[in-house]
Amino acid sequence: MSRKHKIAIVGGGAAGFFSAISAAKHSPQSEVTIYEATNKLLAKVLISGGGRCNVTNNTPEVRELIKNYPRGHKELRGPFSVFAVRDTIAWFAEHGVQLKAEPDGRMFPITDSSETIAACLIQAAKNSGVKILMKYKVSKILKSTQAAENADRGNDCRAYQIFCGRVSDELQCAEYDKVILTTGGSKSSLNLARSLGQTITDLVPSLFSFEINDSRFENLSGISFQNVALELLCSKKKFKHEGPILITHWGLSGPATIKLSAIAAKELFTEKYKAQLKINFFPNENQESMLAILNQQRRDRIRAVASIDSFLDIPKRYWATIVDRVAGKERQIWNEFSKKQLMALAAELTGASFEVDGKGVFKDEFVTCGGVSLKEINFKTMESKISPGLHFAGEVLDIDGITGGFNFQAAWTCGWIAGMSSASKIC
Repeated sequence: MSRKHKIAIVGGGAAGFFSAISAAKHSPQSEVTIYEATNKLLAKVLISGGGRCNVTNNTPEVRELIKNYPRGHKELRGPFSVFAVRDTIAWFAEHGVQLKAEPDGRMFPITDSSETIAACLIQAAKNSGVKILMKYKVSKILKSTQAAENADRGNDCRAYQIFCGRVSDELQCAEYDKVILTTGGSKSSLNLARSLGQTITDLVPSLFSFEINDSRFENLSGISFQNVALELLCSKKKFKHEGPILITHWGLSGPATIKLSAIAAKELFTEKYKAQLKINFFPNENQESMLAILNQQRRDRIRAVASIDSFLDIPKRYWATIVDRVAGKERQIWNEFSKKQLMALAAELTGASFEVDGKGVFKDEFVTCGGVSLKEINFKTMESKISPGLHFAGEVLDIDGITGGFNFQAAWTCGWIAGMSSASKIC
């Protein structure tokens, strides 16, 4: 009787659990073990989405889905054709969890509780026979020195040795045929991949707000704009995105800002978060067309320019602020506004320039870009091109999505494929 195929998953997060569940499904006779260094499983799942867990995004078409990944969009096209949003929704439904879509596309469990998702994953893993080891920190992974020789001789072999132990206990060693690294984006976890010969791209923060010290934002914290066009100039490159923004006491946040930070994450890191940001508060207009609108107002109106009945769809407090900036504190009426002042006002509305002085934070969630180089991964199997039998999923890879459930979708997809492909024997 042949011995059991053994698969180790290092990391008890979203990608780790989905890898384990997939491995057990595709190879029920295999012995699948999750190693988690802490005493808490699925920590990011539990805090994501303000405790509701943004499971995925209602973007079923692959060509649209990949647009939401600043790094990894090309590589994910193939994996998403195997397991994507529809599959995620169906999998959770099959396991008793219904998801709902909100107007912005984000999808949550109908319970609005991340506990629902965590409990589902843990129960599915247990039902599949997955062994879960908590407070087992993997300190070293070695390719078995006997593996190649034994395989050549036709003997049974284990490809990898995992060294770990309970916290404060002596080191233990176990052997496995396949290893799936789902350890997240910490430096210590990436050292495991590096020790096995993988190239690691620098880790830098992704998904953050902008620190902007500008008089136009003073005392306006909490004011939001539903749709603006942002253009960021950094490292001699231009990055663009449209969507909602929010003025904060430290600068600028909101979905469009956060997404733009992800797109330009590496360049912003290189420039120590110094950049120039231009905002068009009316994406369908330019300075010339806006000037025509303002001139029409000058012809038709006699009230003060900064009047509360602003004719433009813009927060009235911000409108008053930029009118003061252009014309001073005097409440000039429209027909007294000079051509130069109207041009300056049009420029403020369609191309206001701000200096970004640093980065802020984004709620309690922290996403990094960087990790295992994508050039060294076979995305049909999520397997290393350098170390056969070594697979990857989750934030350990140099893949990151913008906010809105896209990072979890990449975790489900890559985990599913890594688990499925790890179920086949290599020796």
